[in-house]
Amino acid sequence: MAALEWDDLRYVLAVAEAGSLAGAARELRVNHSTVLRRIAAFEQQLALRLFERLPTGYVLTAGGEELVAAARSISGTVTELERRIAGQDLRLSGTLRITATDTLMGSILPEILAEFGEAHPGIALEVAVSNLIFNLTKRDADVALRTADNPPATLVGRRVGKIAFAIYAAPAYLSRHDHADLAEHRWVGPDDTLGGTSVARWMQAKLGKSEIVLRADSLLAMQQAAVAGLGLVALPCYLGDSVPTLACVRRPIPEMETALWILTHEDLRAAARVRAFTDFAYGAFRKRRALLEGEGPPSA
Repeated sequence: MAALEWDDLRYVLAVAEAGSLAGAARELRVNHSTVLRRIAAFEQQLALRLFERLPTGYVLTAGGEELVAAARSISGTVTELERRIAGQDLRLSGTLRITATDTLMGSILPEILAEFGEAHPGIALEVAVSNLIFNLTKRDADVALRTADNPPATLVGRRVGKIAFAIYAAPAYLSRHDHADLAEHRWVGPDDTLGGTSVARWMQAKLGKSEIVLRADSLLAMQQAAVAGLGLVALPCYLGDSVPTLACVRRPIPEMETALWILTHEDLRAAARVRAFTDFAYGAFRKRRALLEGEGPPSA
């Protein structure tokens, strides 16, 4: 039998973890047919069926389970080695993968990325927009920009400063609803996937049985719903104050305050690309501290 190739094992692992060809293709950033072809060729090479093709997805056979168990062990070793090598990279060129929340990408981050691109034209940026902490241990991203009270203990980085939240609404909505009591208003709120956020906790504690006319799994979607006039919304000030079609109803609410962090993995912090971006982003966000803290536009 020919020697096993790590690249073949990557495809097997991706299908095993995703449970489907489509999910593996997204993870590996290839098309569906490539995954199908690679798995079929690998099974033929081994003379071993690795997956049962069921209507519900791909399920490992007994032989496949044994192979994947060994591959996971290899994967951890390879990924750690890749991180350590990347951490020694002194070049200010190549690709840097960043993960950031939709609210940052929908407001102030694109401008900061453009400024960084001008300063470091040799570094190509990739941005993964997600409200979840990516697994930087597996190098799903090199740098994470996150709003959190306490970042994961597995990551290192810098606290940029506090993030203030305020209440906003479209002027058209306010012209029809002039209640002094916030609880009497109609509201746009987070759904259960954002139940652990400071916005969700505050709304549950302060608004009681107020009418929630729309729930969403994204603060950016909530912002857009409020712009359309559906009701009041609680947003980070950098998001709410960046939209001229929203009026601030109540200035920063202390109970919602959180913090902005720039994070990376310990093994990557010395890499030139990572260090260049984290230092640049820290300075760029600090210039916009007033906007982040709900005190007004960014300083010059």
